Amino acid sequence: MFNKLLIANRGEIACRVIRTARDMGIKTVAVYSDADRDARHVALADESFYLGESAPASSYLRGELIIDIAKKCGAEAIHPGYGFLSENAAFARACEASGIAFVGPGSDAIDAMGSKSAAKLIMEKAGVPLVPGYHGDDQSDATLLAEAKKIGYPLLIKAAYGGGGKGMRIVESESELKAAIDSARREAASSFGNDKLLMERYLRQPRHVEVQVFADSQGNCVYLSDRDCSIQRRHQKVVEEAPAPGLPDSLRKQMGEAAVAAAKAIDYRGAGTVEFLLDVDMSFFFMEMNTRLQVEHPVTEMVTGQDLVKWQLLVAAGAQLPLEQHEIQIHGHAFEVRIYAEDPNNEFLPASGKLTFLREPEPSRHVRIDSGVRENDVISNYYDPMIAKLIVWDESRPRALARLTRALGDYRVGGLKHNIEFLSNIAEHPAFAQANFSTDFIGRYGDALIGDSRDEADTAFVLAVLTQLRLREAVSQDVAGHDPFSPWSSLKGFRLSSPRRHSVTLLDDAHQSRSAELTESNGRYQLCLNDKLIELSGSIEDSELKCEINGHKMKVTVSLEDGGLTVFLSSGSYHFREVLGQVLEETASSEDKLKAPMNGTVVTHLVAAGDKVSAGQGLLVMEAMKMEYTIEAPFDGVVSEFFFAPGELVSDGTLLLALEMADAAADSKETEA
Repeated sequence: MFNKLLIANRGEIACRVIRTARDMGIKTVAVYSDADRDARHVALADESFYLGESAPASSYLRGELIIDIAKKCGAEAIHPGYGFLSENAAFARACEASGIAFVGPGSDAIDAMGSKSAAKLIMEKAGVPLVPGYHGDDQSDATLLAEAKKIGYPLLIKAAYGGGGKGMRIVESESELKAAIDSARREAASSFGNDKLLMERYLRQPRHVEVQVFADSQGNCVYLSDRDCSIQRRHQKVVEEAPAPGLPDSLRKQMGEAAVAAAKAIDYRGAGTVEFLLDVDMSFFFMEMNTRLQVEHPVTEMVTGQDLVKWQLLVAAGAQLPLEQHEIQIHGHAFEVRIYAEDPNNEFLPASGKLTFLREPEPSRHVRIDSGVRENDVISNYYDPMIAKLIVWDESRPRALARLTRALGDYRVGGLKHNIEFLSNIAEHPAFAQANFSTDFIGRYGDALIGDSRDEADTAFVLAVLTQLRLREAVSQDVAGHDPFSPWSSLKGFRLSSPRRHSVTLLDDAHQSRSAELTESNGRYQLCLNDKLIELSGSIEDSELKCEINGHKMKVTVSLEDGGLTVFLSSGSYHFREVLGQVLEETASSEDKLKAPMNGTVVTHLVAAGDKVSAGQGLLVMEAMKMEYTIEAPFDGVVSEFFFAPGELVSDGTLLLALEMADAAADSKETEA
């Protein structure tokens, strides 16, 4: 076995690999960029080395430098994690040439599966069923348009060398095809350095079922359970579970054997995942093979009791697989959800910034958290905005789902927008509970999943008011130097021979203001809300508000952030900031819609300066955290000027272009004339 392992990755997966390596007695080496100098994976490793600037191209994608570091520190193997260099055949080949073990498949296998079109040809020869489509080398517009007619609509365009939904477009009609091809090519070239596309029939309501395979260098290959990854948005997985619900045992065996055949067809070694589309009639089709460890591998670990990273290290060191096919047992059910810094109520825009507050569910044999961040860490706009993976297990799917719901309810994240409430809405949806879903689940039930119900808005407001009053009290005691006889203690609202009176005005995260008038007597407050008298009291200690509202005692988590506070309840998190003086309702101006919604890069201009545009028309495309976002015209007008060229970096809130209203532009031309 190796004595020292370098992990060529960051965040959650780097921490995950370090944990297993440490258990196996292997020393670990981390690498880091400017953005990750103080990251969790750096702190966990035995030693670490600097790579370069924050952008991946200047750090985590520098394969030659990473190999040089491995040689310098005496690491005998490199684990690539997932993403970055994990499916880079040239990097795997360079490791092989340097005498360093690459913890993954051989470079030839990565090459074989690196192109989706080439992979389909190999699978076709191996007898693995395929979705009808086109995956040829001729990439001219004329050929793609002609092949699309043969396939029929709807069809799916994919980046031949891609993954994670990048370069993927659903096309409903011929009129949409050319624009979709152009967009997919651009994104494929940007994300993968290759704009080759393939097309295939789009199945309306398939499930996404994948099979975990493992092979060693002695020719042994097994499959370890299947996973359902149908809950997706923009073709990226949101919820995964193992085993896939509702599959007959005969179908599981058939899919597992097809996955093994796919792996053997390319002389595979290590961990891999064969992904299938499962149609409503239970027919299945090969989609792609991922030649790496998957993000969702923990659900397979939970139901098999196996450590897949340990298997990877054993196989990379030349050992046989720990188990044969008949020895692999499946027990119970597991779910995984990805906790992301993003805003589900604003088209899932990625969020970057400081995690000012973080409280995770208590880990146990039923609850596992794979995370690469800690409280006060920064979610950078340079990388994927994942905060953590939450994995739960229990004896049956209903019991595991109950565990998931409870664990999501216990998760507390402050300082950034996040998707926890969105995930809770999925977990609690009746169709999901009944395993009645397909890859269009989020699109079909979007309003119910993304909509902000705010069931406990009144309760949250009352608790925020109580928190604010307790904070004022703490400040007044601080000002008084803890002297109860100081005249400054009157900041608490003291009035001679009458109850103290307080006024609190709070602004919520929808920029709506709300005020409360309270009286205080003997440490208890009274206020009238919605024509109901409410009596409350409480104290704050270590982010926990112990309170009593009309006789109901409860403990509530609150976090204090710069300029505001967050109240965490079962229905979600509620954000407030206190406002002193008159508050005017804020509404987004038209100009705000022309500002960058996040830190990122301008990809392309969709129109030119001087063009007339209509409301809703795309003006500019920008990219951040591997996601494209289109800036649309808020009104009919004329584009006066673009302030940034394609390729330039922009900051959140920066005005991107000037757009004159149509009437104003016409008046300006008449004046010039």
